[in-house]
Order: sequence, then structure tokens, then C-alpha cells
Amino acid sequence: MDKDIQEVDGGCHCGAVRFRVRLAEGLHTARRCTCSYCRMRGAIAVTARLGNLTLLAGQNSLTTYQFNTMTAKHHFCAHCGIHTHHQRRSDPGEYGVNVACLQGISPFDFDEVPVYDGVNHPSDRNGPPESGLLGTLRLTLIL
Repeated sequence: MDKDIQEVDGGCHCGAVRFRVRLAEGLHTARRCTCSYCRMRGAIAVTARLGNLTLLAGQNSLTTYQFNTMTAKHHFCAHCGIHTHHQRRSDPGEYGVNVACLQGISPFDFDEVPVYDGVNHPSDRNGPPESGLLGTLRLTLIL
């Protein structure tokens, strides 16, 4: 896996939603979150600036889900239900892109993924900002 990949195509499971994305720092921003939504979704996300994700097809197939502060916008395909990307709450100028939707990339390609505290979101904390890093999720394959 090339973690320095710059631009990649992606899409949902049924193919209705297709996009091209230029990643902010390749796959080096891969992360998981513990907020109530991400915990249930279980996806690994990487970062792209808002202007760097171009929909190639399926604009009318995208549905958006918002909750709590209504800041984050979680986009998914209305046909197959796959979450493709979301506008981040911690930085609304960025998208978190689901790596499972990126062509040729699997969540199981990552040996380690940092896990961030989304339950105690940085925007909700009083006092100095903290990294929010809770730990690391590791995949150990048994061959």
C-alpha cells in the first residue's frame, strides 16, 4: 500500500456514487473515532480539504445525516447505505473520507490506526486543547 498516494477514485458499494479525491497527506491521516456515530459505523477515515473531493456521479444519490451539534455532515448512498465521506466537526474545512470506498484500498491494509476520542470531542472540552488520542487499533493477521 502506498501511503503517499495523492489522488484516488472512490465510490459506494452499488456504484451510484463515484468521486475523485485529492488527499491532504495521503493515507498518513488514517484514523478512527469513538463518537456514537463513528463507533457504530466502524470506518477508517483519511483527510481531504473540502475543495479536493469531486463527485463524478451520484449527486442525487447522496443523503446526508447530521446529529447533536449538526456541524458534521455525514454523506452516504441512499441506495446501498455506504458512508462515503463526511464534513468534519473538528475542522469543517475538511472531509473525512472512508478508506473502504477508495479504489484499491482496504481498511485491512493498515497495520495500525490511531483512535481518537470523539465522545469527548475537542470542541466540547474546557481548558487547553489536547490531542484526543486514545490509543491505537492494531491488526494482527494469523496466517
